[in-house]
Amino acid sequence: MKNFFRFNLIIAVLTTLVLQSHAADTIDHHGDQVLSATQWDVLDVRFLVDTLSDRPTDVEFAATFTAESGERFDVPGFYNGNQEYRIRFTPASPGRWTYRTNSSKTELDGKAGALNVKPARNGRQGGIVIDAQSPRKFRYENGEHYYPIAFECDWLFALDADNPDNLPKTRKLVDALADNGFNQVVMNVFAYDVNWKKDPRLTAKDDYGSPNAFPFAGTNESPDHSQLNIEYFQRLDRVIEYLDQKGIVAHLMVYVWNKGVNWPEADSPDDNRYFDYVVSRYQAYPNLVWDISKEALGYGHTDVTYIHKRIERLRRSDAFKRLITVHDYGYCRRFPENIDFVSVQLWSSELFSVMRNVWDNIPGKPILNIEHGGYERGPYVVFTGNYTSPEVCLERAYQCVFAGTFPTHYWQGAAWNVVIPDFQSLPAESRPRLDYYRHLRTLVDRYDLGNLIAGDKKSNAGFCLHNGKGLHVYYVPRECDFIGLRLPQEARGKTMTTTWFNPFDGSFGEPTEQTIVQWPAAAKPGEGFRILILEVQPD
Repeated sequence: MKNFFRFNLIIAVLTTLVLQSHAADTIDHHGDQVLSATQWDVLDVRFLVDTLSDRPTDVEFAATFTAESGERFDVPGFYNGNQEYRIRFTPASPGRWTYRTNSSKTELDGKAGALNVKPARNGRQGGIVIDAQSPRKFRYENGEHYYPIAFECDWLFALDADNPDNLPKTRKLVDALADNGFNQVVMNVFAYDVNWKKDPRLTAKDDYGSPNAFPFAGTNESPDHSQLNIEYFQRLDRVIEYLDQKGIVAHLMVYVWNKGVNWPEADSPDDNRYFDYVVSRYQAYPNLVWDISKEALGYGHTDVTYIHKRIERLRRSDAFKRLITVHDYGYCRRFPENIDFVSVQLWSSELFSVMRNVWDNIPGKPILNIEHGGYERGPYVVFTGNYTSPEVCLERAYQCVFAGTFPTHYWQGAAWNVVIPDFQSLPAESRPRLDYYRHLRTLVDRYDLGNLIAGDKKSNAGFCLHNGKGLHVYYVPRECDFIGLRLPQEARGKTMTTTWFNPFDGSFGEPTEQTIVQWPAAAKPGEGFRILILEVQPD
């Protein structure tokens, strides 16, 4: 927005309002008492100093946290303005933890303390990890499954960046995403503006391009990369924290090369300072996964060596070992050992087959199609890609699901520079059909789709997920009137129950029973694609 409050680098002054808005527990260091904390909740321990160097962000500062079990985290700290340094820590287990700092600055070195960590609150599940028993899947640290249905909102950082007291627009949009089944937001640490022509109907209040907010000193046009804008990151904290409150993972892209950002020279001291600060400040959030860069190798800004080094640098610094990906299929395919999960950007009309090819090419990794070419239309033409119908976008999301991979949704009213947080205020024909994804979430959860087997056809049309036993879930294409079912020979003579699911309104039809014959078939009800749930009854 053009009327953004201009962020200046204010090293010595930090408003009380910003500190009070911090959702993480914040405590002062007291070496003579045991402080209270909670498993999987973010805790900031702050340390005040009397003097500052010219570049306080460059001070080496970290703390080692040790549990009674011997579990250990070496956590980097960060400068937070107003002569204050912080260590941001999320306890991985309940019990007594101790910490000791180490620093190149005498005032920060050798500070010791202890934490009494209570068991996790109801609903707290910990960070996102790879399922050790099934490495194509994600789970939470508490062992529960995590099935991502993602939404891209590049400029989420900007919605309330001009508001020192609150984030009403961010809450409005994030609440709507949570209510409609989304549990991951793909977002940038910072983006500046798009390089294509904007819709002449676009109003200033909905255009977040060319913001006055900036993570460095100065402006995007005239930056001072040698200094970081601490206030910028304090306000970004609020966004990550609110996503955490709503159970949504921040898929945080550290860089983006094609959105007009005046970045420091790659791998320069200024670049490393920015990168290290982002990693130090955000790694403790359990609702975070890392993405080195949006379209990492697509614009000639860097090469694979740079991406290699960024990943290595991140893994050295991130005490919590948050998952890492690179938004570039070519990189993921060539260097799968460097990443934890795969991000692809594939638009093909034969999306199911293409995603199955990715599955074959990169074994043993979860796969997220971060941008499948479906950009649901909104009140402005922003970026159309190949598909704009909400129904076609939904079909493509389901094809990712049935390929055993994970989808991401784009709406042209909340991607790139254009964001309309209160989309319910729009005329009905301009609102996004986020309710379609709420219905998808219902199907995913009811039948545990993430744990079903993908890739076996088991029909003469469409796609199938199954559990290797009696449950089969079929995607039946819109052009089909009937679907022929291919069930194992030993199922003949048994009873099967079939139920149709309408992905557009979330309704389940009445279950019907029939005896399984040699060539069972089912007639698809209604227009558009449908989901058929088939359960073979035990003897």
